Amino acid sequence: MPKQQHVLTLELNDDPELIRLYEQYHQPGAVWPEVLESIRASGIENMQIYRLGSLLVMVLQVNAAFSFEAKSEADKNNPKVQEWETLMERFQRVSPDQNSAGKWHVMDQLFQLIDH
Repeated sequence: MPKQQHVLTLELNDDPELIRLYEQYHQPGAVWPEVLESIRASGIENMQIYRLGSLLVMVLQVNAAFSFEAKSEADKNNPKVQEWETLMERFQRVSPDQNSAGKWHVMDQLFQLIDH
């Protein structure tokens, strides 16, 4: 079965120092091991995050076991992931009523060359 890909977006607070710190937290060796374990255990096989100004774009390659709902539920029950999400909220442009599952927005695919 082919792997699926999802693309998500999120806005950072437009503050150069906060953006610099956010990038530091995402350098190799800086992301908490429990967070990486949670990502992998959910069926995410690869994750990439790109930045343009304050806009982040995340690309997920996932296996058949992955679902956003299951990942959200697992994250709610993982204290270390919740601690990471709370820490990251400092950098992210998120309204107070959004939970961690609501920060990133799944983008709709509009074009794929192999379809033409």
